[in-house]
Amino acid sequence: MAAAPVWSVDPRTGKQRERVGAEATARDVDAAVRAARAARGALADRAVRAAFLRSAAAGLDAAADGLIETADAETALGPVRLTGELARTVYQLRAFADLVDEGAFLDVIIDHPDGTATPPVPDLRRYKVPLGVVAVYSASNFPFAFSVAGGDTASALAAGCPVVVKAHPDHPALSELVAGVLRRAAAEHGVPEGAVGLVHGFGAGVELIGHPLVAAAGFTGSVRGGRALFDAAAARAVPIPFHGELGSLNPVLVTEGAAAERAEAIGSGLAGSMTLGVGQFCVKPGLVLVPCGVAGDRLLNSLAGAVGDTAAGVLLDHRMRDAFIAGVAERARLPGVEAPVTPGAGGEHTVSAGFLTVPASALAAEGVYDLLLEECFGPVTVVVRYAGDGEATAVLSRLPGSLTATVHLSAGEAAGAGRGAEILAELTPLAGRVLVDAWPTGVAVAPAQHHGGPYPATTSTSTSVGGTALERWLRPVAYQNTPEALLPRELRDGNPLGLPRRFNGRLER
Repeated sequence: MAAAPVWSVDPRTGKQRERVGAEATARDVDAAVRAARAARGALADRAVRAAFLRSAAAGLDAAADGLIETADAETALGPVRLTGELARTVYQLRAFADLVDEGAFLDVIIDHPDGTATPPVPDLRRYKVPLGVVAVYSASNFPFAFSVAGGDTASALAAGCPVVVKAHPDHPALSELVAGVLRRAAAEHGVPEGAVGLVHGFGAGVELIGHPLVAAAGFTGSVRGGRALFDAAAARAVPIPFHGELGSLNPVLVTEGAAAERAEAIGSGLAGSMTLGVGQFCVKPGLVLVPCGVAGDRLLNSLAGAVGDTAAGVLLDHRMRDAFIAGVAERARLPGVEAPVTPGAGGEHTVSAGFLTVPASALAAEGVYDLLLEECFGPVTVVVRYAGDGEATAVLSRLPGSLTATVHLSAGEAAGAGRGAEILAELTPLAGRVLVDAWPTGVAVAPAQHHGGPYPATTSTSTSVGGTALERWLRPVAYQNTPEALLPRELRDGNPLGLPRRFNGRLER
């Protein structure tokens, strides 16, 4: 039987644009994984890896116009958004190249023998080595930054791991173009093109997670799909690390003091954050606790005005559109739930933004309202009206793990008065990034960034954004009483590679 064709589809019309190729068979996946594994040796040299990453960044820059045109045709995200996302992706590749040059990620630690210690310490030398072939599952909503050349791929290559990427069906043509850029960059530095493999199709994704030569996997997508792959990774004869970003509610708490001081600004800011990218950001605020009373009413009026003025938009594909319309309708039917601005179908191919409200008392206990505690992908948020700190705390105690948790405070609370510190303590267990007086959309690529959180936000404690993202693809190894001549160069006393390290308890730069 012939392999199923892979089509590029225009989400603005639902029509096929072009045939990109065919879904990968089990044999195709095996060939891609084996080619990737064969490229490991070429990635062993840090200088080669850094140069490869910089060439990939330059190649994406040079091809920007065509890449953005194709990305917009497949995702309807718009040239402005996509131009910024491509710039972020290019910056990320260069940032990882700098980290590779620096070498601190190797975490070199050397301890000379100490017979006076209890128990005695032998000669020990520790650093980190790459895991091997990494399977990368592209995201739908970030066709550059979380796709073929995105954070998982860039960090894996920086760690010395070749990748096989499972392309997302919402942007297959773009995936092929970007893979071509990366492969040409690899060839410039003597790295086999197989260091960046690409496969299409649902079946290919299943084959990939089970392949015995795949050493780890990175995923960004739905709870259902991610959990299935996570379980498959754990069920292998040799389980592998699975770093999945699944679903996130990203709660926001607005204190009474904050609402009294700047209700209108918070309302308009929330509207901008929840509708950004047609609500298709992984850190979209999906549940917002707003106080009852006059100040809270002012906030909702501001939110309603701003959301009501937001034009209908196109989601990434019609399947997501159908799920959004069904999801908001199911939530709106719950008793006591109101829709000041009704979200749903905005046209034949578009959706309209809106928000729902519900009393905090309805969410305080398990029951029919649990659906409101699940992410609904698209331009909608749930506003929970609370009366007093006790109701807000009761709702927070029921929330699942998220990528972010946000609080808006009054000026006095931000200065240390009131419950500011107590609220931060309540939010910290919920998320990997806690924000004060800001909105979670917009994830800076910076060394201190953490993009992850308790399950179901992610399946690990790691980050997929920022320099420490490459730690996911490394494992530590210690050598004991090993002759100097046999040691890796990274672990020799003379430090021939000039690496940052901890030498006999002292940090050396």
